[in-house]
Amino acid sequence: MSDGVQHVLGYLKLMHFENPNFYYAIRGDPSASNVFWIDAASRSNYTYFGDTIVFDTSYCSSDYKVPFATFTGLNHHGQPILFGCAVMLDQSEASYIWLFQTWLHAISGKSPISITIEPARFVQTAVSQVLPNTRLRYCKWSVFKEVQTRLAHLYESQPNIDAEFGKCVESESIEEFESRWGMLLEQYYLMDDEWMRSVYDARRMWVPVYMRDTFFGDHCGEGNKGRNIYFDGFITAETTLQVLIEDYKKAVGIWHEKELRADHDTSNTIPLLKTPSPMEKQAGSVYTKKIFMKFQEELFQTLANTATELEESGGVTLFRVAKFGEDHRDRIVTYNPIEAKATCGCQKFEFSGVICRHILAVFRAKNVLTLPSEYLLKRWTRNAKSGGSLDKHAAEEPTNSPESVTIRCDNLQQDVVKVGEEDAKYIQVYNVAMNALEEAAKKVAAVKNQGVAQGGSLANGENPLASCQPAMTLPMGDSKLENPSIQTTINGEKNHELLENIQKLVMNLNEKFDNCDRKCVHGH
Repeated sequence: MSDGVQHVLGYLKLMHFENPNFYYAIRGDPSASNVFWIDAASRSNYTYFGDTIVFDTSYCSSDYKVPFATFTGLNHHGQPILFGCAVMLDQSEASYIWLFQTWLHAISGKSPISITIEPARFVQTAVSQVLPNTRLRYCKWSVFKEVQTRLAHLYESQPNIDAEFGKCVESESIEEFESRWGMLLEQYYLMDDEWMRSVYDARRMWVPVYMRDTFFGDHCGEGNKGRNIYFDGFITAETTLQVLIEDYKKAVGIWHEKELRADHDTSNTIPLLKTPSPMEKQAGSVYTKKIFMKFQEELFQTLANTATELEESGGVTLFRVAKFGEDHRDRIVTYNPIEAKATCGCQKFEFSGVICRHILAVFRAKNVLTLPSEYLLKRWTRNAKSGGSLDKHAAEEPTNSPESVTIRCDNLQQDVVKVGEEDAKYIQVYNVAMNALEEAAKKVAAVKNQGVAQGGSLANGENPLASCQPAMTLPMGDSKLENPSIQTTINGEKNHELLENIQKLVMNLNEKFDNCDRKCVHGH
C-alpha cells in the first residue's frame, strides 16, 4: 500500500500548506503507516458540537481494502459532522492509543462527554486510557448484528426472536429490561449460553436504559441504525487508498452543502405552529427546524398526557404523568416551582437534549408558559455557532510551554475559519468581516514590529519571531509501551511569523467568499 499511503500524504501536505490549521500526523514507516487528519472546519466545529462523538471502525474489517476509521458527531440540525479520519494499517492496541492521543491533541485537549464505539477490546482500552472521564458506549446495532450471527440458527427457525430481542433492549425501565431478558432466555433455552451471559454482563455499556443519564444526542440525529452514514455510498469494500481521498472530499462537500441547505431552510422558513402556546412559538424561534419538530411532537403529546400531583415536600412537588388509557406506563416528575426546574424518570432531556412530554405536561399544569433557558440546549439552536465555544484554551494564563503557543496559534486560526464558515453566506456581513480581518492583520503587524523594536518577548519568553506550530507529525513510539508518549516534530518549514498564517488565511477566505458569492448569484 506504499503508493497509496504516499498519495494520501501528498494530499495532506498540500492541505496543510493551503491552510496551516489543517492538522495531520503519521505513525510508523511511511510505507506501512497509520495516518490521522482533521481539517480546519472540523476543528472549529468540534468546539461547538464535540459533546458526543462516534468512533467508527467498521471500515477496518477484513471486508474492506482500506482500514478507514472516523470520528463523527452531530451538528445543530442532527446531521452527522466529521471530527477527523484515520487510515489504520496497524491496528494494534498501541496504535489506537496513539490515534486517540493524537486526536485529543488536535482538538486542543477537550474530551467529549460521551463516545460510541464498536465493541472492540483495543479501542475500548485506548478510550479508557486516553479519555478516562468520557462515558463509553458500545454501538447498539453492532451488538444486534453480532447476536444475529451468533444465534443464526434461532433467527432462521424462530421468526419472532428479532422483534422480541429488540423490544427487550428498548425497555423503558431497568426492571422491565431485566424481566424481558429473563423471559427471552427461558423462551429460547439460552439460560446456559455463555456468550449471551457476556452480552448481559456488558448491558451497562450498550442497553439504552442504563445510559440515559448521559448525553448521546440520540433520537435527534440521522441514521441512528448505522454507524457509516457520513461516508455511506462513498467508501465501499472496493475503495483503495488511491481513490480514498477523492471519496473523502466528495463526502465532505456533500455534507457541507446539506448543512448550508438546512441553515437556509431554518432561516427562511416560518415554523408551522400547532398550538397557540407561547412556549411553542418560543421554541420555533430558537431551535433549528429539525430540532423544533422534535420538540413540537413532545409538546403536542402533552394533550394526551395528564400530570397528577402526588405530594409536596421541602418546596419540591412530585407528579405522576401518564398517557390517557396507559396508566401502567406512567412517569414520575419532580418539580421545583421556585427555580422552575423539573426532572423526569425517562431522562429524555439528559439523553438527547430535548425536553420530554412528561416535564412539559407538568409545566402546562403549573402554567409555565415559556421554556426555562436551561432546557434550551444551545447546541440544538439556530445560534449554536455564535458566541463562545465549549472551551477556549486561549483564555488560560500564558505559559512557557511550546504547547501553549501552539494552542493559542490554533485558536486564532480557528476563529478566522469560523468567520469564514459563517459570514460568507451574506455579502454585507462578508464585507464587514473582511474589513475587520484586514484591520486585525495590520494591528498584529504593528504590535509585532513594536515588540521587536523594544526587544519584547512572547508569553513563553521567546523572541516575537519565534515559531508557531499549527500542525505536527508524530513519529512512531515503541509499540510495546502500554501508553506511548507523544513526541512532536514540526512538519514542513516552521512558521516564523503568525502574521503570515493570518494573511494566508485571509487570502484563502477571500477565494472562498468569492466562490460563495458566485454560487449565491446563480442560486446554488
